[in-house]
Amino acid sequence: MTPTSPARQIKLKSPREIGFMREAGRLVAQALDKVRTLAVPGATTAEMDEAVATIFREHNAVSLFRNYPNAHRGKPAFPAVICASVNEAVVHGIPNRRVLNEGDIVSIDTGCRLNGWCGDAAVTLPIGQVSAEATKLLEVTKETLNIAVQAMSHCRLWSQVAALMEQYVHDNGMAVVEKFVGHGIGQAMHEEPQVPNFVSKALIKHDIVLEPGLVLAIEPMVSLGTKNVDVLNDFWTVVTKDRRYSAHFEHTVAMTVDGPKILTALED
Repeated sequence: MTPTSPARQIKLKSPREIGFMREAGRLVAQALDKVRTLAVPGATTAEMDEAVATIFREHNAVSLFRNYPNAHRGKPAFPAVICASVNEAVVHGIPNRRVLNEGDIVSIDTGCRLNGWCGDAAVTLPIGQVSAEATKLLEVTKETLNIAVQAMSHCRLWSQVAALMEQYVHDNGMAVVEKFVGHGIGQAMHEEPQVPNFVSKALIKHDIVLEPGLVLAIEPMVSLGTKNVDVLNDFWTVVTKDRRYSAHFEHTVAMTVDGPKILTALED
């Protein structure tokens, strides 16, 4: 989601509704688990897309991504059930028949609606043996997401969480991509609030209280070089401006009376 001026119509979910979202989240986790088995040299992102589409179809789930409208007026809707972003691609890559090679990394983002409720998650996977630099990028980005979830158990405001995320990335010599942010999620994929992975004046002014019933799709995007991005001629794929590698991890997380709960984990 691209950050805009925030509206403050946050829809808190009941425990029962969070339970429905857990079912959608578990199915997303199963789909990403299948993708992990396909992430080998010689595979294609089109094959990954077909595998996820099959899982959603078998469970009567609706893809959140296929036919999603393009932000560029008059341009094509998104054509697939996963976003598959390779190497310098940050987000919104379109799956294709290009063969993945040893040393590539691929970010797979997907979501579904099951019985009226949504789940959304992403993971970045190495293809075979990757460089030490790429390995560290994946480790840092995944840990940034872990830091966020853990911090939600003791922070009162999202800005406190975002500050920890941003500091960890910078301490590791990497950049937080600021063009795209996380989001609220429920019966729709994109709900308020917007959930940045960095601290800004806008976030401080319109901070998010971490209260029971809040459900967020938290998705740090981290690059080895610049935080700045370009959009390719397909009007979807976002790449780093310096074309260095970028990674993306995401979970749907609910705040409960017992603290944060990851809804897109494979196991409880």
